Amino acid sequence: MLDVTLLFRIAAVGILTIIIDKILKSSGKDDFAVVTNIAGIVILLLMVINLISKLFDAVKTMFQL
Repeated sequence: MLDVTLLFRIAAVGILTIIIDKILKSSGKDDFAVVTNIAGIVILLLMVINLISKLFDAVKTMFQL
């Protein structure tokens, strides 16, 4: 079952990334803003990959004889 706290974590990472991006862009550090965006995307992808791995393990145990 999907845990609600995981959705809140994903949303928190997205909001935090947006806030840091806006702060860095307003201070003229666009390069660091891009790096921050990439880091946020990587963190979110790792969270989703973990979920997909758990899904495949569940399907594997369901069809195992």
